[in-house]
Amino acid sequence: MAIERENAPIDLEIEPNSDQQIDAPTMDGDALMLDDGSAIVNPAEDTTDQGAFNANLADLVPEDELESLAAGLMKDYEYDKDARADWLKSYTDGLDLLGFTYEDRSKPFAGASGVTHPLLAETVTQFQAQAYKELLPPEGPVRTQIIGEITSPVEEQAQRVKEFMNYQIAYEMEEYDQELDQMLFHLPLAGSAFKKVYYDAVKARAVSKFVPAEDVVIPYMTTDMESCERITHVVRMMGNELRKKQFGGMYRDIEISPSSTDPNEAQEKYNELDGVTETQNAEDILLLEFHCDLDIPGFEDKDVKTGEVTGIKLPYVVTVDEGTGKVLSIYRNYREDDPLRKKIQYFVHYKFLPGLGFYGFGLIHMLGGLSRTATSALRQLIDAGTLSNLPAGFKARGLRVRDDDQPLQPG
Repeated sequence: MAIERENAPIDLEIEPNSDQQIDAPTMDGDALMLDDGSAIVNPAEDTTDQGAFNANLADLVPEDELESLAAGLMKDYEYDKDARADWLKSYTDGLDLLGFTYEDRSKPFAGASGVTHPLLAETVTQFQAQAYKELLPPEGPVRTQIIGEITSPVEEQAQRVKEFMNYQIAYEMEEYDQELDQMLFHLPLAGSAFKKVYYDAVKARAVSKFVPAEDVVIPYMTTDMESCERITHVVRMMGNELRKKQFGGMYRDIEISPSSTDPNEAQEKYNELDGVTETQNAEDILLLEFHCDLDIPGFEDKDVKTGEVTGIKLPYVVTVDEGTGKVLSIYRNYREDDPLRKKIQYFVHYKFLPGLGFYGFGLIHMLGGLSRTATSALRQLIDAGTLSNLPAGFKARGLRVRDDDQPLQPG
């Protein structure tokens, strides 16, 4: 038997047949019909013009559209901020009741007592200490509960989930402990505090950051986080941190010049109580992160069957530089495989006491009047003792003295 040489060349000649044609795939309803009789049900929509699902859409939207979008969002932010001005003022005024600073008073006489009753500060400290002990025990804050039939494999799985999540919080998420501790001090004062839980691409891990209530601006008619149509998070960032995010592709690589921005009333009060003075730093940048529903031209919601534009606004996360008004990023805020396109919620709202509206009531609202009364009574008692121990002289009728309308000082 002869064995032919391997890899020998083979000449093939194919006669063209003009009678045979390859049929192009056709659409039949929601199925893509192929020429062999098979079909692809619910074919994926061609999104080559819309970029990848997780892409920064700000790179694809025209510049004039970005400017119009940023102007509208900034206008809404100013409106929402003005709507809660009274709430912010009452909160910042109540911070004086903590008594962290001593007040030098000249009335009713120079050297009058400026002490503040420690009622509010003591109550806040007690709540913070007890809540921290309960929410972050030594063995970890995560517990698991099995719903349904309890079997040995399910119990082992629940134990693995518990141990892994406690490891993540205790060791991987380095900021979790101190952020929770700080949140539990702000919560009883303002009545509301927020945690922002998200994946940080720069740190390559999950992050749980405390966000004070004054940095989360919501519309006036909002009743809860789920139905809120627009959440504005005020983000303070250093220039180097912004550059890292731009280099990593999270934000557009455009020039952002630091600009002077006025701090809100709460931040000014924090600086006063801490005894620090804010100076203009060339590296400070203020960003506005909008979690909102938008109908962006070119990325409209379309009906699956007809392909027509529905006009329904979709959830996005838009980041705008407050100083320049430039859009840094636009990201879809729903899961790719979600047909309902429900928004992903980044914020967790903690309430000390459910209030009459969106924000909760805190100890400033509940004990503010009592703390002011206790402070006034305490100062009067000390001043009465001072006047009793250091009596002053008296002014006789007709005595010619300079500044006779000034009260006599003790001693």
